[in-house]
Formats: sequence, structure tokens, C-alpha cells
Amino acid sequence: MGISGTSGVDKVSLRNESIVPPLKWAGGKRWLSRHEALRLPKRIGCYFEPFLGSGAIYFSLSPKQSVLSDLNAELINVYACIRDRPDLIQRYLRIHAKQHCSNYFYAVRASRPRSRIAQAARTIYLNRTCWNGLYRVNKQGQFNVPIGTKSAVCLDTDDFEHVSSALRRNCRLICADFEKVIGLAQSGDLIFVDPPYTVAHKNNGFVKYNENLFTWNDQIRLRNSLDLAHSRGVSFIVTNASHASLAELYKNYEVEYVSRSSVIAGASSARGAYEELVITNY
Repeated sequence: MGISGTSGVDKVSLRNESIVPPLKWAGGKRWLSRHEALRLPKRIGCYFEPFLGSGAIYFSLSPKQSVLSDLNAELINVYACIRDRPDLIQRYLRIHAKQHCSNYFYAVRASRPRSRIAQAARTIYLNRTCWNGLYRVNKQGQFNVPIGTKSAVCLDTDDFEHVSSALRRNCRLICADFEKVIGLAQSGDLIFVDPPYTVAHKNNGFVKYNENLFTWNDQIRLRNSLDLAHSRGVSFIVTNASHASLAELYKNYEVEYVSRSSVIAGASSARGAYEELVITNY
């Protein structure tokens, strides 16, 4: 498959609200897929997303050519297995659904399946039944989020055949660092960048947790990679935490403050509106 497309895609025809992402992800951008702040270039060659997460923007746009990547190998395996065997993924999830309870959840969390399909189904099961769909690992790389209040394993919105079809359509899945993936983009391509949120100081909560995974130096390295992409004629959209250090980091580009609702707080009363940055170079 070629990396960079020669024929552009009209931005209006890209919207595809019928594909619901199969995973819930902390900081997921399903809200942005329906927000006026998501302004796209008139034409897109190849679509790149180096921090895939739930893939909400990708599934909303359904571009004709794409490179999707994440450094989380477990996550990339989920999408590869849905692409290759959506029927088996559904079958495994039905098995998990029949046995779901607290003891079963923790047994699955401690398990290490051998097959790629079983690994992918485990990830989806844990994602749907753990606390707030959070993905978090300890220093040994072991998933350690406790069981949540939701017990639905098979969802009414599940359409793995549809997701599989989208991922088979001239889509390349990569497990790699963002710098390598951004380096593949060429003139006329679009990069959507949604990194872990970190700022230039210590903070509390999930942002502090992210600082162990994605440092401020990584934020600088990301901006530098995007500077190089910009010089090659690549368009990009970046989302990030609403903080002065990040606004300063991207001061040479268009920075918009966008209000959205939080869904991560444990109590619904704590889930208020807060700002994020949406940064573009066009």
C-alpha cells in the first residue's frame, strides 16, 4: 500500500456517524467528532493518527487511506484482530458476557491468553467492565484498573463487521513511536494528534499519571516533529490540555480553546465542563 494518496477526499463526505468506536478511552475524542472545532482541510491525501486510542476521529471520518498507530501494542492488536476476525472477537465476547462477575473479571485481568484473538477479546472485555473504561498499567506493565459498575460486555452498538471493513480499506496499522509515524506523512496528508495530556509542571490526577508515560520532553519532541511535517506541506490537528505552557509551545499555529464535558471523574457531580486546546496549522 502506498503511504501518501494522490487523490483528495472531500471533507463533507468523510463524516460517518454510523461507526461507533469499539473501545472507550480516557481522553477519547468522540465529542470532537461532532464539534464545530473539528475543521478539516478541503482535501486530504492520507490520514495519519499516531495516538490511536479509541479511534473516534478515524471512525467518524472513514478516510479512503490511512496510517493508524499507537505505542500500545495491546491496543493495536485489538484493531488488527477486529480487522482480521470480527466473527471470533464477537464469539469470545459472548463467552465473557456469560461469565462476567467480580471474580471472573479479576481472573481475566490476571490472565495472559496465548492467542492474539483471545488477547484482543480480553482487552475489549476489560475495557468495557473496568472503572470508567480506563486503561492503566503498573510499573510492570500489568493492567491494574479495578472492576467498574457497568456489566454490559456485548453492546447494541457493536458492529465488528463494519469496523473490520473500515480497517481493511487501505488502512495500515503500526505499533510505533509517534515520531516515526509523523515522519511518514507527506504534502497534502493530514495528521490528527491526540497525545497523553501533560503540562510543564507537576499536576494531580490523570495528568500526573501521564507524566510517567509521556513527559514534557515528549511534548517538545512532538511539537518538533510537527514543525518538520508542516515544512513538508502536511496539515495537522492537535488536541491538548488547556494550559499556558502548551499554548506557548504551539504559539506559531492557530490555537483555539474549546469547552467540553469530562467523563472520567468517579462521581457524576464532579464531571463538569473544562477547556482543551485544538491546534491547527491551516
